[in-house]
Amino acid sequence: MRELTLRPTDYYQLDELLDDDARLVRDTVRRFVDREIVPHIGAWWLRGEFPRHLPAALGALGVLGANLPAEYGAAGVSNVTYGLILQELERGDSGLRSFASVQGALVMYPIYAFGSEDQKRHWLPRLARGDAVGCFGLTEPGAGSDPGAMQTRARRRGRGWEITGTKMWITNGSIADVAVVWAKDDDGEIRGFLVERDTPGFAAHEIKTKASMRASDTSELVLEAVRVDDDARLPGGHGLRAPLSCLTQARYGIAWGAVGAAAACFEEALAYAGARRAFGRPIAARQLIQARLVDMLTGITAGQLLAHRLGQLKDAGRMRYTHVSLAKRHNVRMALEVARAARTILGAYGVTLEYHAMRHAANLESVDTYEGTYDIHTLILGRDLTGLDAFQ
Repeated sequence: MRELTLRPTDYYQLDELLDDDARLVRDTVRRFVDREIVPHIGAWWLRGEFPRHLPAALGALGVLGANLPAEYGAAGVSNVTYGLILQELERGDSGLRSFASVQGALVMYPIYAFGSEDQKRHWLPRLARGDAVGCFGLTEPGAGSDPGAMQTRARRRGRGWEITGTKMWITNGSIADVAVVWAKDDDGEIRGFLVERDTPGFAAHEIKTKASMRASDTSELVLEAVRVDDDARLPGGHGLRAPLSCLTQARYGIAWGAVGAAAACFEEALAYAGARRAFGRPIAARQLIQARLVDMLTGITAGQLLAHRLGQLKDAGRMRYTHVSLAKRHNVRMALEVARAARTILGAYGVTLEYHAMRHAANLESVDTYEGTYDIHTLILGRDLTGLDAFQ
């Protein structure tokens, strides 16, 4: 199986740093993506479709919430191995990785970190198997980069709660069986709730007009006086730090996943440049093409090193959210630039869905925006470096 790891993108031989289990998991997911995703993803993307069979298929593969404990039905792999899983999923499509990121980092993680034991036992095994799908309701039409400005309210009603508000740009929204919804109580404190899809007053409306992440379900959630019992509340999920800690988990996976998208674009462009002839020679023999390829490989290698070290820090319990900001900021912007460069090398073919660079580039425009924009992560890092807050 080692021949699967011999790729031109492993220029610094990072494969040697992985243990056998990590390589086995990575190669297994790579084969799945090559066999089950790559041949079909262009058609799914064009139709704006996230196939309904994929949650169960990903669950059977063991990739959903894979870095959570086996006690709750997850795979219990290391964070480096989990990162490699998301890297391979995003080689296929950012929408595929986004589904797994939301399911694992934004639904399973908050239930694991902030939920009751009953909530964990009820939801985590089902979510890990892909028998149930979850979504994460934080962003609102007027509160994206500033989640503390949310308008969704949760008011005490007897022994339960009444939740009213709107959430926007919610991955998995219209296919979710349960939504992790964040709302402010009467004291202005943010609390997390598990809202099941058939709860009266809850509705999800899929957004159909996207020119990016088309093979991903993105929805608006509307909660109109939704009544839930107190046992739907995440007992440990209160204060803004709770949802932000979930975003840190998701951003970690994005930092790895973006490298996968970049690698897919680079490998496609490298192969095309070697085969495409112009003026009697392969275009790979031209200085301009070689310069682009070298710049692409350099960015990918830097991104791999960042992601790998980030994973080591996370496994050691020493990762800070600012470490994640740096990796997400760099790796996604790098991947976007690599995808654009690959599209240029492919020429006119690069705008077709028979090739992958244009689809990846379009997807990465969204990835560059969600889970904290490039500029927001710049300000997070600037505050960490200087001790001065430039957000206002």
